[in-house]
Amino acid sequence: MPTAKKSDAADSEIATPGVTAAELPIREGEEPWTSEELDEVIDDLRAEIVKHHRAIEQAEAELQNLLRDSTEGAGRDPADVGSANFERDQEMSLAANARDMLKQSELALRMIELGTYGRCENCGEAIGKGRLQVYPRATMCLSCKQRQERR
Repeated sequence: MPTAKKSDAADSEIATPGVTAAELPIREGEEPWTSEELDEVIDDLRAEIVKHHRAIEQAEAELQNLLRDSTEGAGRDPADVGSANFERDQEMSLAANARDMLKQSELALRMIELGTYGRCENCGEAIGKGRLQVYPRATMCLSCKQRQERR
């Protein structure tokens, strides 16, 4: 098992993989993972973490501005109040979405580190190399995800 080393991405403590690329599960008919492909997924996830940290910071700063501005000007026009409330709700939604995506990206890196990446959390089958290359945060195979979304 490779030695873990720290990454400087977003000041988070993300270690290098605890599994080799060839050990990652694949679906029938897929070529085994290469080290380069796994490194690309890791780099993409780390870049996503940095991006989401920035998005959270930006949304929180905007929320602070909106909250500060909303306390000024007693007797404001109801349309202005409604507009400010809409903007506040939108920023809160953006921040919440960025937090969810951040958690998913961090989880995917943790799963790589633990050697559990690429297995469906529902059925235990391989998620599929192609799916993970397109959506590296996936934790379910396509059929389990489709079943979940139909519910």
